[in-house]
Amino acid sequence: MMIVMKEGATQEQIDHVVERIEEVGCSAHISKGELLTVIGAIGDRDRVAALGLEAAPGVDHIVPILKPYKLASTQFRKGQRTVVEVGDAKVGGDYFALIAGPCTVESRDQTLTVARTVADAGADMLRGGAYKPRTSPYSFQGLGVEGLRLLQEAKEETGLPVVTEVMDARDIENVVEVADVIQVGARNMQNYTLLSELGRTGLPILLKRGLSATLEELLMASEYILKEGNDKVMLCERGIRTFETAYRFTLDLLAVPTLRELTHLPIVVDPSHAAGRRDLVKPMSLAAAAAGADGIIVEVHNDPEKAICDGPQALPTDTFNEYAEHVFRVAEVAGKRTSRGVEA
Repeated sequence: MMIVMKEGATQEQIDHVVERIEEVGCSAHISKGELLTVIGAIGDRDRVAALGLEAAPGVDHIVPILKPYKLASTQFRKGQRTVVEVGDAKVGGDYFALIAGPCTVESRDQTLTVARTVADAGADMLRGGAYKPRTSPYSFQGLGVEGLRLLQEAKEETGLPVVTEVMDARDIENVVEVADVIQVGARNMQNYTLLSELGRTGLPILLKRGLSATLEELLMASEYILKEGNDKVMLCERGIRTFETAYRFTLDLLAVPTLRELTHLPIVVDPSHAAGRRDLVKPMSLAAAAAGADGIIVEVHNDPEKAICDGPQALPTDTFNEYAEHVFRVAEVAGKRTSRGVEA
């Protein structure tokens, strides 16, 4: 349930409502807007209803949240969209961010070359994998701590915030020392224990949709992070498995406007993993920006033919500037503010 406080409700009145909710074994999540404070009561609905909070001091009204994903629902934010701030970048609402970099951190030269290129082209964040989930246990699994060190060096040189993946809760401590955004890959979308642990880090989380997950399942997964008090969650559409075999996955761009109806969370699109082919990455990026995506995460490599991982889908560094220019232009036409400084 959602308890909407009156305009000008005091902190004492807010604390009183929270205390009453917690007394019956439920949890309270506070969302403060410019004028109103909304308290989400998560737990047994009947217990909360029996509290009679409608008559509590400072309470304006109570709204039942019908969706199973309470904190991610648009109802919880009363029409306000979440904007996640990462360094100087903003994602969500009217803001669009371009996240770019290598699929895998391979070497110092490769990482710094790509980082410089994407920074010069106006990218907002640097992506790079130090730990890599691979279908085969014999494939390259990432450089681990050494990869994190290289990402830290790239961040210090370019000033770009770092987006990198965590696969195992045992690696969280090392990753949080470097990462500005923690990515959860598609294969870990329903690793609920890991999601809860990441929620406690307080860092922004980029949560990728599972290969066969519905939008409701994606939103329910986001609840595991949100319930830990971390509201800095970005959802990522990265393609789902269908019967089509002409490309790796089917990029579900209908998910973008649909998720905007269902949730207040920012929506990022990953055209690289969906396409599996670099010639499809740009048109799908432009389509995603036109559909209203709040960001795009894309793979870039200085020598794709020699890439250890996912070379066929990586954009070459020598074409990235033109790619970024086109993506920013379409995002601006769609009404977004971009790092180029053009306001909607």
